[in-house]
Amino acid sequence: MSQRKFKRAQQKAAKTNQPAAGPQPDPNHQPSIQALVWYKKEHWETLREMFVDSDLLPTQYEDWLQRAEAMKAQVEGAGDTVVKVHIDPETFPQWCEEKNLPMNSEARSQLAIEVVQAQSFSL
Repeated sequence: MSQRKFKRAQQKAAKTNQPAAGPQPDPNHQPSIQALVWYKKEHWETLREMFVDSDLLPTQYEDWLQRAEAMKAQVEGAGDTVVKVHIDPETFPQWCEEKNLPMNSEARSQLAIEVVQAQSFSL
């Protein structure tokens, strides 16, 4: 996808998903789509056991969720659109193997970006 098409897709998505309340975004800010890695509660323990950097994550899912929701609100408050990308314990290891990546935060972020870029074709 060209940069121009990607930027148009970002702008279109931002117009349809403006934050309802809270601080007003910077009028000079160019809205973008932000991919956030997301986890389901039922996968939390399994994923933490898989990740080579699980020590960077809270032990409890609820603690992680609270931090993630705060980050989501901050990103949306800045005028950006958030896309949650769920990490699946069945497909993530294979994806990492195919990319020759360790199962760490960088790999999770890279997967999220790839998913959002692939989805942006349909925006």
